[in-house]
Amino acid sequence: MSEAVISDRAAPAPVVAAFDFDGTLTWRDTLGPFLRRLLGAPGYLWLLFACSPWLLAWLLRLISNHRAKARLLQAALAGRPVAEVARCAQVFVQQELPLQWRPWALQRLVEHQKQGHRCVLVSASTSPYMHLVGASLGVDAVLCTEMEVLDGRYSGRMATPNCHGEEKVRRLQAWMTAQYGDALPELHAYGDTSGDHPMLRLARQAWYRERPWASS
Repeated sequence: MSEAVISDRAAPAPVVAAFDFDGTLTWRDTLGPFLRRLLGAPGYLWLLFACSPWLLAWLLRLISNHRAKARLLQAALAGRPVAEVARCAQVFVQQELPLQWRPWALQRLVEHQKQGHRCVLVSASTSPYMHLVGASLGVDAVLCTEMEVLDGRYSGRMATPNCHGEEKVRRLQAWMTAQYGDALPELHAYGDTSGDHPMLRLARQAWYRERPWASS
């Protein structure tokens, strides 16, 4: 009886598909609509007015995205009970997000999942609702801007840096290293703004606004 022949071909590398969220899986930004639901329309308008100096400075590129966002979230979330925000987030994810999905990107996510690829959301949006989004989509991980919680309330401070630009790469690389060690997977990435370019450059296959993308 002949001995079994063992193939010396290496097993294919695992595949990770990393998706930006706002504008990639959805039609638009979701932080504003979430804060509007949390605060109500009058409260949201007051928030925009109170934070207008920092928002205007950001639009004029006088301060960073991180600083303007930190000020907005501080004003919106500081002192709010986690349970109250979670109830609002649940309604937001169940009732508002289904109207925001971009069919092409959502189909790509489903296709990756059917092929057994691990799917990750990598988003500058915040933890009060992003982890619920991840659970609703059945993804393997959510890498987002985490908010600090103290004694059951949001402090208003970020617990992690704003997950934008190069920070997306740092968070994604750290997650892949924790999952795979030195045998890093084949990465596919999806984005829609310049803040996603660092993540797209990291990928073997990248898509930008539903088109194949190659770094210049």
